[in-house]
Amino acid sequence: MSTQILCVGKMKDKPYRQMADEYLKRLSRYGKYEECEVPDLPEPASGSSAALEEQLKTKEGEALLAKIRPGDRVIALTIGGKLRSSEELAKHLAELKTGGVSSLVFVIGGSLGLGKNVLARADEEMSMSPMTFPHRLARVMLLEQLYRAEKINAGERYHK
Repeated sequence: MSTQILCVGKMKDKPYRQMADEYLKRLSRYGKYEECEVPDLPEPASGSSAALEEQLKTKEGEALLAKIRPGDRVIALTIGGKLRSSEELAKHLAELKTGGVSSLVFVIGGSLGLGKNVLARADEEMSMSPMTFPHRLARVMLLEQLYRAEKINAGERYHK
């Protein structure tokens, strides 16, 4: 199963980039893992209307949707998505693999979150936590959890 992490915005901060690259390197022994970034749009001024924010999320969403193929299984990262333990995530990923999913895409939105257009395309929503995280940190956390899930599914030791 190939897995893509599809994100809004480039990861410019060197420490985050190094951590993400390290996890991508570790994950490469378990299968095809890759990142894909679409440009983020300038954030609206503080106090902007909800309609303007929704327009920006929709535009970012169009760029994300252009990278998703018809047969991809899409998991959107949202605050309100399903919370899973590391073990539950590992089990879910194993079930997707054995269930015939060949291409999995995790989608991480920008600072405003994901647009309704992306959420409508998602097959499921997943949450890392009820707390809000910067999207660059969420990306590193997701990569770490995917690595942990692969180790669990391979029967290897992992930190509990």
